[in-house]
Amino acid sequence: MLVLDNGDTFHGTYPAVASKGEALIPILNSLLMDGMTAHWDFAYGPSQFQKLSERLHYPVLANNCYAKESNQLVFPPHTVVERAGLKIGIIGIACHIIDKTMPPHFSTGVTFTMGKDELPAQIAALRNKEQVDLILVLSHLGFPLEAEMAAEIDGIDVLLSAHTHNRLYQPVIINNTILIQSGCHGSFMGRLELEVEDGKIIDYRHTLIEVAQSIPPDREVAALVEQALLPHQEMLQTIVGQTETALHRYAQLETTMDNLLLESILEVSGTELAFSNGWRYGVPIPPGPITLNDLWNIIPANPPVSTVEITGRELMEMLEENLEKTFARNPYGQMGGYVKRCLGLRMFIKIENPAGTRIQNLFVNDQPVALDRTYRAAFVTMQGVPEKYGTHRKNLACSAINAMRQFIERRGVIAVSLRGTVQVV
Repeated sequence: MLVLDNGDTFHGTYPAVASKGEALIPILNSLLMDGMTAHWDFAYGPSQFQKLSERLHYPVLANNCYAKESNQLVFPPHTVVERAGLKIGIIGIACHIIDKTMPPHFSTGVTFTMGKDELPAQIAALRNKEQVDLILVLSHLGFPLEAEMAAEIDGIDVLLSAHTHNRLYQPVIINNTILIQSGCHGSFMGRLELEVEDGKIIDYRHTLIEVAQSIPPDREVAALVEQALLPHQEMLQTIVGQTETALHRYAQLETTMDNLLLESILEVSGTELAFSNGWRYGVPIPPGPITLNDLWNIIPANPPVSTVEITGRELMEMLEENLEKTFARNPYGQMGGYVKRCLGLRMFIKIENPAGTRIQNLFVNDQPVALDRTYRAAFVTMQGVPEKYGTHRKNLACSAINAMRQFIERRGVIAVSLRGTVQVV
């Protein structure tokens, strides 16, 4: 058996963020994994992630992360393990957008390629020099990009996909490559059983295993988790209010979880528009109590609420750019995430249109956007409003989590609706 991790591991919860990932080291080492690749794991900076990787009992693999000064790989591109008399080559590809759309400190001193151009030579070296029987690619590029890559590049036996949080109940077979993806937030594990003869996969069985409450936890691992949570447990269990509606992030155009965040930053800033990134992380919150732990899961980086003055013309350009990064016809042009989250505007789009022509109509507060008018907007992180757009950027003395907490506590019970902010026509 091989156990592999696609990344987004050292981030996403308060204990992880508060310790810059270090709280997870004992837990991860107890899982006896064989390798991982990365994305949000770079959130504390590449140097901190390197320190974390040195404490792991298994390698971080990235064939596409290079030091800027030397142009040398920061992490090993592959590893070779032996199981059941087979030599298995595992190549890792980290998320390529870390230095393109993420905050700058994620990629201090490093750059990322897409990793696909490096693959053919690495596959050949593993086959010819290492004499491996199977090639596995552990990738965090996202399903559309990985499907395209599998179609173009020969010799990949199995591609373990991530980033887009798909639950693939059945493997997708492309160019003789078995491609699987197993959801997110530890809600599922993908199990792939291979029958191999003379270096060829002759049969396979796949199961998407739901990590349900009926499965008893491993006592030793559960104890390590409790130990990591203990210093923060009282604070995280604090109830800030109730929700009548489920809060989630699992839709391309608009979600209740993001509308809660946007309504909160609109209220604290007094602006007419609000923006955040189309993030995929954030464990759903069912109707009932909302705790501080839930709020930290919504936006674990807890950035300040910021404001900016932005023209109608810039709004059009920013939104068209985001739509292209989300729906680019060529998968390699897609840059991760869902459509930018917005409040205060209404946008009607044609997804299938070429870049720059998807927006059919754009309204701000039910009035057609005025290209030469300046609007005041609130946002969180440069992914909400990239730095090249707008003027007079300012950070308010309120963080995203405090804004949400104040919003909920003022009301006691909230019900967050969808506004039809982005509509496909």
